[in-house]
Amino acid sequence: MNANFMTAEDPFFVFKAWLAEAHESEPNDAIAASLATVGDDGMPNVRVVLVKGVGDSGFTFYTNLESAKGRELLGSGKAALNFHWKSLRRQVRLRGPVEQVSDEIADAYYASRPRGSRIGAWASQQSRPMESPQALKQAVADLTDAYGEDDATGKPIARPPHWSGFELTPTYFELWHDRPYRLHDRMVFTRSTPGDAWTRRQLYP
Repeated sequence: MNANFMTAEDPFFVFKAWLAEAHESEPNDAIAASLATVGDDGMPNVRVVLVKGVGDSGFTFYTNLESAKGRELLGSGKAALNFHWKSLRRQVRLRGPVEQVSDEIADAYYASRPRGSRIGAWASQQSRPMESPQALKQAVADLTDAYGEDDATGKPIARPPHWSGFELTPTYFELWHDRPYRLHDRMVFTRSTPGDAWTRRQLYP
């Protein structure tokens, strides 16, 4: 795939092949990506998220809707993702509109998370000031007492209404591979709106 990705017609096909290789070579979290959003004040924010779904149309990740990124995603409806696999010397840049996933998709993913992560989604008031570390510990302890410590004997934990996922559907899709002397390979796929055919062009490094 490294030899012929510059002639590929479908960037999703290349991405999935690269991701499979990254799962074998990256020491941690091949699905980690930097997520960029913009606030109401026009200032950008970037942080690392785990991209939990890669389909034929987009990339899905999850968050607290009341967090900074949740509010910014809902406000602008646009975002960018950047995957960097250092072990493979590859990078993938994505830009495009984002939409909140359906309740059914969010429920299914939430239910698949470890019980501690489900409790954590209720306990953490993500991105908001925390009066002390003990406050979070106490919230986790209280919820654990209420719901129980394990799935076999504890109560079901429903998904919080303020917790869901977003899917980014790229209109800009850049594949980058390191080459000696910084003469990197860069192939960009663009389209005006999701669903349109891709236009492919090579960029100078």
